[in-house]
Parts: sequence; structure tokens; C-alpha cells
Amino acid sequence: MPAPGRPREFKDQRVVEAAVDAFLNKGYAACSAQDLCEQTGLGRGSLYNAFGNKHELYIEALEHYDQEGITEQQRILQQSLSAKERLQTLFEYALPFDFTDQQKPGCLIINAAMERGGMDDDVDRIFRRHVDILEQMIVQVLHEAIATGELPLPQSAVADTYVAELADMAMSSFYGLRVLNKGTQNPALASRIIRGTLTAIFGN
Repeated sequence: MPAPGRPREFKDQRVVEAAVDAFLNKGYAACSAQDLCEQTGLGRGSLYNAFGNKHELYIEALEHYDQEGITEQQRILQQSLSAKERLQTLFEYALPFDFTDQQKPGCLIINAAMERGGMDDDVDRIFRRHVDILEQMIVQVLHEAIATGELPLPQSAVADTYVAELADMAMSSFYGLRVLNKGTQNPALASRIIRGTLTAIFGN
């Protein structure tokens, strides 16, 4: 946390969003103070006087990116569509970031977990929270699908257990897809993974 009394006049959304871009393009370790100054338009003294240090700014950027992502995922999963269509939209909404928007490669939350997971408590906390929230939303969508008959509940299956297993499958495919997209740049592979996951959950 910032030291008590530190001026915060530069801590605004524009600066944090600029830092998001810098960390997306460079990662944490490779992103220098000069990179951050060039991206934000602030001098080094002003930047660190407002945010403390590079790590504090990184966590501010992650928190902002996380909130933006969760808000968009919530919007997608609460649309007036079938459960299958909502999950398909969730999978597909990330594709432009992975394939066509090379100035913002991949997902900052996933990049952070891969680069600093297990060594940075703040990164671990943000990533786990993000995963937990998304999983809860997917679980809700699948319960709604069972209630409407879109997703048949197998005989002898316990609804909560069945839904949890399907949600785990969806989560694994979603995050695995993001990593594969970044490494392979193969849209055809991404489409097959999305179709296969949805077929595994809902059938044909």
C-alpha cells in the first residue's frame, strides 16, 4: 500500500490504463521505469511519487484490468441468450485480443499469473479472485440451463456436483485457450477448442 500522505494527484484512470498497456506489451520484469514514463506521459518522479514504486503501479494496473474484465464477462453471461450461446460468446470475446490486437497481446491477468504466480502474493490474490468470480458466474449459467431443460441432468447425478464438473471443464478450456492463442496464433485451433468444449457440455 502507498505510504501515508503520499500525493495522489496523478492516480487517475488514464495513467492506470496507460500502465496496463505498458505491462501488456512488456510484462512486469522487462517493463522499465522509462517504458512506464513514456507510456503514461509522466516524469519518473511524478509517477513514483503518485504510485510509490513499479510494483504498486503494476498492482493498480492489474486491479483495474481485472475489474474491467469481470464487468465485461458479467455482461456477456447475463445476456438474454441460451446458456450455450452465452458461453460461446464468453469464449469468443477474447479472440480479438489474442489474434488481431497485437498492441495488447493476450490477457494481463493470465500473463501476470504465468510470469509472477507463486512469487507475488498480490498477483496470486487477484488471479484467484478473478477465477473464483468467473467460475461462480459460469456455475450460475449452467444451473439456469438445467432449470430450463437446455442442459439435461443425467440420472443419478447430483446437480451441484455435475455443474461444478462442467464449470471446471469450461474454466480449464477458457484459460487454456487464452494461453494457446498467445503461443500458437492459430484461430482454427481456437475454433475447434470452443466447439469441442461446448459439445462436451451441451451435446449436439
